[in-house]
Amino acid sequence: METRSAPRSSNQNKYMNHEATKTRKKINLILRAFVASWLAIIPSFTHASAADRFSATWDSLAKNYHAPEWYRDAKFGIWAHWDAQCVPEDGDWYARNMYIQGDPQYEDHLKRYGHPTTNGFMEIDNLWHAEHWNPEELIKLYKRAGAKYFVALANHHDNFDCYDSKYHEWNSVRVGPHKDIVGTWEKVARANGLYFGVSNHSSHAWHWFQTAYGYDVTGPLAGVRYDAFHLTKADGKGKWWDGLDPQDLYVGPSIVIPDGFTDVAAMQKWHWDHDGHWYEDSPNKKFIENWALRCQDLLDKYHPDFLYFDDTELPFGQTGLDIAAHFYNSNLALHHGEMTAVVTAKGLKPNHRAALVEDYERGIPDEILPLPWETDTCIGNWHYKKDIQYKSVATVVQMLVDVVSKNGNLLLSIPVRGDGTIDDREKQFLAGLTHWMDINGPAIFATRPWKVYGEGPAHSAGGMFGESKTHYTAADVRFTTKAGALYAFILGMPVSDIEIKSLGSPSAPTIRSISMLGSEEKIQWHQENNALVISRPHDAPTPETITFKITF
Repeated sequence: METRSAPRSSNQNKYMNHEATKTRKKINLILRAFVASWLAIIPSFTHASAADRFSATWDSLAKNYHAPEWYRDAKFGIWAHWDAQCVPEDGDWYARNMYIQGDPQYEDHLKRYGHPTTNGFMEIDNLWHAEHWNPEELIKLYKRAGAKYFVALANHHDNFDCYDSKYHEWNSVRVGPHKDIVGTWEKVARANGLYFGVSNHSSHAWHWFQTAYGYDVTGPLAGVRYDAFHLTKADGKGKWWDGLDPQDLYVGPSIVIPDGFTDVAAMQKWHWDHDGHWYEDSPNKKFIENWALRCQDLLDKYHPDFLYFDDTELPFGQTGLDIAAHFYNSNLALHHGEMTAVVTAKGLKPNHRAALVEDYERGIPDEILPLPWETDTCIGNWHYKKDIQYKSVATVVQMLVDVVSKNGNLLLSIPVRGDGTIDDREKQFLAGLTHWMDINGPAIFATRPWKVYGEGPAHSAGGMFGESKTHYTAADVRFTTKAGALYAFILGMPVSDIEIKSLGSPSAPTIRSISMLGSEEKIQWHQENNALVISRPHDAPTPETITFKITF
């Protein structure tokens, strides 16, 4: 028999509807609270992973920064340290030294361009035409030679911006080449699959360029101040620099040599002692503010992966921290939370080393450093100098191997002439480097240090500017590792059997095989208690080094 429930009264229906409404309200309140809690949490995740991760403090940078894997894998970059100072083909610091009577660059300028009272460095800026510059050809040469990143000089101590600068009219789009040098380099480098970097040296311009306000102390123009001292914007009317203020280029007087010097040597010493080269800050606050605007414009316009500062720690204290934090944060935002940014600087304090990549100009530490680091060097002078003796391929690759074995990268400058070309000897160097990289590159790129960097008599000076003190021989061994293999570089041509003490048994693991990169020669070897002994190979695919691949 079918059973039916009694029909509900209207009061019962009202009660049940009321309870259902209360339940729905409770559920809505719970959902709203849940959503609100997540909305409160999400900003903290965003802050930790995207545009606001870094604050402009050393603690924040050190806590949150890690060098990206692309940089750790790259190991080798090429740098075009190129601006108008390359036009005279007379080497580095030309813009400063041409204003110091008695300096060879002063004498050269006098003969070729005229006296600096009327023909100062701004005239050299105007002579920089880059008329034969072929960046596509150069970048392809650099890539073939093993470069994984390319760095363009954005500005030097001569205070000239080699890009379309929004906050500094003395730039390569308005003066000289009338080209966006950095912007062109950036497009070509990225089109060829290279990471792109810029170097910024202009923080030193405020003191470095003060020689332009000096004078001769002997001769017919003794006591007559150089061009920077008297030129104003009004003087440019009807001239090539019409509308430009020379004081914006020369920075304005701040460390001006007093009147009355009559001795050349005393004048030169005064310039060096009062140069401010070691100063940490500038008294010229206007210059600092303009420097920061120019640097941020450079970063925001070209979005480099790499930023080189030619400074101890960061330029101008807090201002440098502001720029570094902006660069890191904007890089994260641009790459959707994946960091590609690298900032290098020199002389970092121990508690600041995690914040940046430390740079050792023309030098190599004598140990494996726990954090990635870099050395920068040049095959000649930083700015192009004709007839100079370049480093050999052997010298550069031995340095590269030593650097990589210690967890570092090598940034190598290939000087460019004012017209935008490199000379035949540089092309020969790059061809030799290309051959070496074709064979030995697998033991360099994407490797990591072994438990020891190597062995042998050659030891690095341990700091900057010590590269010339290290001389490698076939008794020097350096190690790298990758994918379970150990690579052992012999930094010279052996004349007898090779002994590697770090691989002597029984402390070393048992070796399964040894081969030589670039050769099919069967390698003869055996492990003794105090060393691995490898019979001297007959073949030498690259005479600068011999590289063994060892598996266990």
